[in-house]
Amino acid sequence: MKFKINRKDLAKHIFIVQRAISARTTMQILEGILIKSKDNKISLTATDTEISIVTETSALVEEEGQIVVNGRLFGNIIRKLNNDDIFIKVENFNMNIKCGNSEFNISVQNAEGYPALPNIKKDKVFSLSVDELKSAIRKTSFAVSLDETRMEFTGVYMDFLQDHINFVALDGFRMAIMKINKNTGFTSSAIVPSRSFVELEKILDDDKKDIVINLESNNIVFEFGNTVFYSTLISGKFFDYENLLRDSYKIQTSVIRSEFQSAFERASLLAREDRANLVEMTLNNEEIYIDSKSEIGNVHEVINCSQIGENLKIAFNSRYILEGIKIMETDNIILNLTDFINPCIIKEEDNEDYIYLVLPVRLAQWWKKK
Repeated sequence: MKFKINRKDLAKHIFIVQRAISARTTMQILEGILIKSKDNKISLTATDTEISIVTETSALVEEEGQIVVNGRLFGNIIRKLNNDDIFIKVENFNMNIKCGNSEFNISVQNAEGYPALPNIKKDKVFSLSVDELKSAIRKTSFAVSLDETRMEFTGVYMDFLQDHINFVALDGFRMAIMKINKNTGFTSSAIVPSRSFVELEKILDDDKKDIVINLESNNIVFEFGNTVFYSTLISGKFFDYENLLRDSYKIQTSVIRSEFQSAFERASLLAREDRANLVEMTLNNEEIYIDSKSEIGNVHEVINCSQIGENLKIAFNSRYILEGIKIMETDNIILNLTDFINPCIIKEEDNEDYIYLVLPVRLAQWWKKK
């Protein structure tokens, strides 16, 4: 193998495939990047068996070949080099890297033992814009469960309905739902590991091209630019999330998001001291009182809101409230409540496509035990 390549271009594509290298692997070959050189192109592949990424870039290839090189070491070397052009030559499982006045020699492995990529049939294919997918990931993946005894809740549920897709995440205390209006031509469902979505978001460019998505029985595949991102799916039955949603509420009020967020952030300062993150919210006429207390002291906040039909006192874990409203984008948000034991459903004003649901402390504790 022998080729010449632009350093910045190579560094960019190494960063992309490194998203699929796990630091916890016990298989040495999975610490590596598979490099193939052919037809004046270089392809880089990395996998941890859950996530696999293949990306391709142009190069001046003099000799074709394929090897596996340690991904961490190779990436660090390429990033530290100064000149634009890099010359790479592989002979007898030694990689020689030359760039300006720098020269490295590192050991490489045979490519034959590298895992094969999943076989994709392309039966269920659709596309989404980069903005749509990144928004859905950002607004849901934070709400997944960290409890691996219930693996189906550690991923984001994609519910493919007739004219839209729901992205759903829940952990037993809160739930986030992002709706994308898209007719895929099929009805189905899939649970995507949250780590897959988080790593995918990191490498998506902010361009105008759509992402082509292939849904398989055990995998989901995202194709964009010169990159293909594979993820395994989580098996299991997801929670019947629609049963938590209501069509009507006793209380519906609008608040300025920044004021509501700031008040909760200040109240949470003392709530954290008590290690329960417990904040009490009282809705009264056109005001919301936000209170928390601990052995150290207490805090009382008052913010304005739109007219409230009934008064209500309800308690929440402040972290769950804050994590949801921080990713909302509208100036005003709508709080929908029924009573002190049913969830608060928070929506962005004039946007019915995103729903964030938080269970009160009392109900959240009960749900966790179920």
